[in-house]
Amino acid sequence: MKARFFTLLMIVSLTFATGTMALANGKDKITTRSTDKAQNNQAGDQAYITKEVRHELTMLPYYSLFDWLEYRIDENTVILSGQVVRPTLKSDAGHVVSNIKGVETVVNQIEVLPLSSMDDRIRLAEARAIFNFNSPLYRYAFQVVPSIHIIVKNGNVTLKGVVNNQGDSNLANLKANGVANVFSVRNDLQIVKG
Repeated sequence: MKARFFTLLMIVSLTFATGTMALANGKDKITTRSTDKAQNNQAGDQAYITKEVRHELTMLPYYSLFDWLEYRIDENTVILSGQVVRPTLKSDAGHVVSNIKGVETVVNQIEVLPLSSMDDRIRLAEARAIFNFNSPLYRYAFQVVPSIHIIVKNGNVTLKGVVNNQGDSNLANLKANGVANVFSVRNDLQIVKG
């Protein structure tokens, strides 16, 4: 009888121990799942914020081929940079990004280019040279915001944006260098891998 009681007690103890271990393992799995879910939510939030910031910046009404806007996202903080011709574009960019769900802080480091009638003339001359009707680069001018941006500061030109191939990048650089009264041209055009 004692042996039977002792065997029953061992079975109950093992069952209890096994159940406790299973419960503990289940608890770890629940914690791991909730951590994974939180990381996935954070990644989803980052993707949402990235998509919305890009959308809001490209939809700004006075954003043109003479402006360049960039952004970087660090958790819930959006850091804006670039160069714009109009001071209102800088403040508008900061305002629309701050209204995006999930954005807690906006650091607006956008540079407003100095007013200069000479720079304005260079901007127009560069646009005419690059997007000339007879030029192969003419197709880039048919977008709402052209993919080639012309940034002019104190007579120095920087080409920013994307083109389809190295030949288009070289041609844009060549045409930009052919404009009068330009001190230097820097070609920062990226090639689309497609």
